Amino acid sequence: MTTKANSMTTNDKTAPLPKSPSLLSVYRSELAIAFACVVLLVGVGFFVPAALSPGNFANILQASAPLVIMSLGVLIVIITGGIDLSVGSIFSLTGMVTALAMANGFGDISASVAGLGVGIVFGSINGALVTLVGLAPFVVTLITYAVAASLAFIVTNGRSLGVNSPDYWLFNSGEFIPGLPNFILFCLIFTVVLEFVLRKVTAGRWFYSVGSSPTAAYLLGIPVKRTRFAAYVISGTMASFAGLLTVSYILNAEATVGASLMLQAIAAVVIGGASLSGGSGSAVGAVLGALMITIIQNGVNLIGINSFWQGSVTGLAILVAVLIDRFSHR
Repeated sequence: MTTKANSMTTNDKTAPLPKSPSLLSVYRSELAIAFACVVLLVGVGFFVPAALSPGNFANILQASAPLVIMSLGVLIVIITGGIDLSVGSIFSLTGMVTALAMANGFGDISASVAGLGVGIVFGSINGALVTLVGLAPFVVTLITYAVAASLAFIVTNGRSLGVNSPDYWLFNSGEFIPGLPNFILFCLIFTVVLEFVLRKVTAGRWFYSVGSSPTAAYLLGIPVKRTRFAAYVISGTMASFAGLLTVSYILNAEATVGASLMLQAIAAVVIGGASLSGGSGSAVGAVLGALMITIIQNGVNLIGINSFWQGSVTGLAILVAVLIDRFSHR
């Protein structure tokens, strides 16, 4: 027995350790999306050479920043198997509340905190109704979507509001780090932190476990309700932060500015490889999905196609992504 035990110990020591997956295999689908983005850009550049200019690249990054941040929040909810339809209205209401606060004497920071409060409150309401009351996420977030959209009109009687702080644009276009615009800095920070948390932190893996099988996650001791609640709070807060970025860029708040972003954010997440059934998705994929949608919109504008077609193109992109997801799981 001793000899056998020693032999097993020796074999264990000499056995090759399992290889860690390479970055190429981990991010294979994300690389495919990045390649598709390049193909799209080159395709548009074939008709309009200005599409490949550094100035247009800067425009695409600037335009995509709010959608990138909102999509990262929506990603968390979709990974848990839920859906958040309220982010577009939260985005709009955040801008209106922030601008209204500034008009009433609030400073830049305190007004921004008030705006972020919109996302935290609505995210908490969504999370509580889904986890504590047990209502369907689609129904809950559709209701809060309608309520937030209505409040965005009520607080200003439907009028647009200018931001009474000329320096507020620095929040979006200024540079905390020289040479790196803040809107890019924020996108990088949120993406890197979220990707790390989802892949390496235990609490981040809980989102996947809850989305894959809530029952199995519960039996493993994972706090399913708290995890789902946190997902909706994160989604609402990220939508509000995206709203702040937009207000600081255009120095104006509109009650309907976020109406189309809800669909685009969900599309970005699905295009980025997340399954609407839950349990999969990555921050990098969501960012690339948002970039792809922005490139499509940019190309539609540059080529001179009627902007009314943008909604149809986005819807078609969602349909293709969902079909790919459905058939890839058969």
